[in-house]
Amino acid sequence: MSTPVTPPSSRRAQFVQTYRMAKKTDRRLGLWTLGAFVLGALLGFFGMWLLPGQGLLQWVFSCLGGFLLGVLFALIVFGRRAQRAAFGQMEGQTGAAASALTLLKRGWKTYPAVGFNKQQDVVHRVVGPPGIVLVGEGNPGRVKQLLATERRRHERVVSDVPVHEVIVGNDEGQVPLPKLVRHVTKLGRSVKPAEITDVVNRLKAIDSVRPNVPLPKGPVPTSMKGMRGNLRGR
Repeated sequence: MSTPVTPPSSRRAQFVQTYRMAKKTDRRLGLWTLGAFVLGALLGFFGMWLLPGQGLLQWVFSCLGGFLLGVLFALIVFGRRAQRAAFGQMEGQTGAAASALTLLKRGWKTYPAVGFNKQQDVVHRVVGPPGIVLVGEGNPGRVKQLLATERRRHERVVSDVPVHEVIVGNDEGQVPLPKLVRHVTKLGRSVKPAEITDVVNRLKAIDSVRPNVPLPKGPVPTSMKGMRGNLRGR
């Protein structure tokens, strides 16, 4: 089965949407992106110009090299600043951690709001190489209790799989939202890729008896994963 390709017009629309979103909190986004393009273009042009050659062909390769390197630099700067702006807009909102976790690469399974309470404190679950990662967001005191409850519930079903607890926040012992994905990916490797599917199937026993909770939509509820794909040209 062939992989569906996103039409160029759709990609352009997604870029524009991401730019407009990020521009709200990063007024210099355009200047930084333009500056990165100019710097990359100059480096690419003069780098290609120093290669052996002469005449029209040298000009063509130098201009092409400058343009391509300029676009690469611009995309890198745009992606990082847009992502930072998105985190800034989402921080403190219920469901922000779930949106951030969509940036995890292949090989990870994310399940938003597997645990919650009336005060809208929530626990999200990630299954990946470290095992099971329970990510809590909300009031620290209530979240700790919620995480402990979910940990016991999970360990009854998958006692042989490591369970990690993470609280999103900026206080001591917590993980800031912009650093969440990096923190989760550095928790080690205890589960082989072939075993992840088995862990997910065993956890269905827990999920089948819990009600669904709709997360309130933040400023970028689902587009962070799309942002990563857009910047990779997908």
